[in-house]
Amino acid sequence: MTAPATLAIYAGAALAEIAGCFAVWAWMRQGASALWLVPGILSLAVFAWLLTLAPSDFAGRAYAAYGGVYIAASLGWLWLVEKQRPDAWDMTGAAICVLGAAIILFAPRAA
Repeated sequence: MTAPATLAIYAGAALAEIAGCFAVWAWMRQGASALWLVPGILSLAVFAWLLTLAPSDFAGRAYAAYGGVYIAASLGWLWLVEKQRPDAWDMTGAAICVLGAAIILFAPRAA
């Protein structure tokens, strides 16, 4: 699988997970209707399905690599949806995590 396809899988998974978790957050923390849980649960199911498409023979490695993408996507959500711009510490931490995820995902491994 190509790097852009892998990144697309992880980006889609991150969006689905963040949206699903946000639906629960909105219901529990912001007083939104419990109906928010319906698309939230569906979104979390899409997230889990997308992670099964990740190019890894081991679930733990796929999840570890995904973690860095999730962190960066969460800061994108913070900025675009919640209108709170990430600060330099947020961006530095995310860059370190994405670098770590890239090392985990693209390191040459014995077959």
